[in-house]
Amino acid sequence: MFIERRVNTSTGAVELWRCQWENHEGSPAKKHYLSKICDEQPINPDADGGLSEGRDLLGVRAHAWQYRRLLAISPWALPRKVGQRRRIAVRLRPRGKFRHGADRLWCRTHQTHWGTKADLEAYDQAGEMRCANHAQQMNYVVSPLTVNVNQHAEVGIWCSLPAALSTEEIKPRPPKIHVHVREVAGEKKVIDKDFDAIATLYSSSLGLFGNQEITRVNITPPAAFDYVYAVERGQEMDCINCSSCGYPHLDLADFARTPHRKHFCGNCGRDSTWSKGPIVSTPLKPLHDTFAKNLKYETPSRTLDLDQYKGCHYTVWASTPAIVWTAERPQEFGIHVHVHDGTSRIVDDTFGEVKLDGAPLERAKLIEAMIARSVV
Repeated sequence: MFIERRVNTSTGAVELWRCQWENHEGSPAKKHYLSKICDEQPINPDADGGLSEGRDLLGVRAHAWQYRRLLAISPWALPRKVGQRRRIAVRLRPRGKFRHGADRLWCRTHQTHWGTKADLEAYDQAGEMRCANHAQQMNYVVSPLTVNVNQHAEVGIWCSLPAALSTEEIKPRPPKIHVHVREVAGEKKVIDKDFDAIATLYSSSLGLFGNQEITRVNITPPAAFDYVYAVERGQEMDCINCSSCGYPHLDLADFARTPHRKHFCGNCGRDSTWSKGPIVSTPLKPLHDTFAKNLKYETPSRTLDLDQYKGCHYTVWASTPAIVWTAERPQEFGIHVHVHDGTSRIVDDTFGEVKLDGAPLERAKLIEAMIARSVV
């Protein structure tokens, strides 16, 4: 599902419509206009979440994303270090021509083409080139934590999800990125924290992607969430590079729920890339596979009976598969529990079995509760 402009020939108004591509193998993609949203309105730059403006951040990297939509990543001018539900400037790049010969541009920020009759009409009315998705709000982080995976003894990166069970209220929230870094294997962690987004660095000699200029993989909440979702659902996952620009393809939201063969590049806007079989494509897959020294999962022999901690506060999560795991030992597959006695944390570990009210908890039900509480 995406938004497209359309000119109402009877009124001359530029309208915004919900659209959907219909793709049949061997046939050109066909765009269907499903329902009108509204007439396009002029932007009020003073409104809450208004247009991005401010200091020049050329050369400073930023991650930007919008839940349920494709990802946009690049350095550009942004008003503050972290932003939620903010409008971000349109970035149009030439992308060939439409079938009728008109010039076609691609907005790398909002992941949509520009150059239709409705776009030109909106340009005449507004006096500036704005893609159909220019008013959509996005989240971003400027200069996020950057982890050079090769420079640390152990690195673990996970998608942090809301808890499954707790004695306290569990509020739904967006996923975050949880990072462990150890300078000595098995010793104290020097980083153990949730982040809004991070970047991982690696050497281009590893050949992770078709475009050799890429030396980092940015990990944002939508990408991390859909990676975990695909692993937990047992979906076929790989990473295909765009046949035109060589950039790795990232499936998000609806595209990450159903493996498919035809992939639409978010970097250059072309849809001429086909995988050999139906897959969910994500750059996190080769990142995981390249640095994983141990692909095994191990269920701990440890057990815990929460009924023995009456009067204490507890929080329970299902363990989630790591996006990056460089340790020699296997990942633990089980149930992670925190127990607090007042302000003191007296339990912080992963267990193979956890009992509550006399019955063992089921990890599958816990992970479903965590996914359901995630705001994506």
